[in-house]
Amino acid sequence: MTATVEQRWTTVGDTSDLTPGEGRAYVVDGRQIAVFLLTDGSVRASDAVCPHRGGPIADGQVDSRHVVCPLHQYAFRFADGGCTDPAIAALTMYPTRVTGSAIEVAVPDRPVS
Repeated sequence: MTATVEQRWTTVGDTSDLTPGEGRAYVVDGRQIAVFLLTDGSVRASDAVCPHRGGPIADGQVDSRHVVCPLHQYAFRFADGGCTDPAIAALTMYPTRVTGSAIEVAVPDRPVS
């Protein structure tokens, strides 16, 4: 039997809490998640800890397609979490949405049989 993983939306903050082009770390169900408000107004979310050496991803520089870890300058794609250096593991990316001005992140629940 194959287990499915359900996701649920969690409000992490308000768009006014973020500055365009910057990120902020939140804790959702015990996970550290970095949320970014891009300059085009879109919102992205990823793991807040770099898979390379544990750098604070929310403090990284962003553009419309990437976040750059502030420790060693590895760039991760918002589209799929992949690193531009294939030797570095990908970041987990999370679906986001804005409802009114509330930022919501979808986090997976535990597997359901």
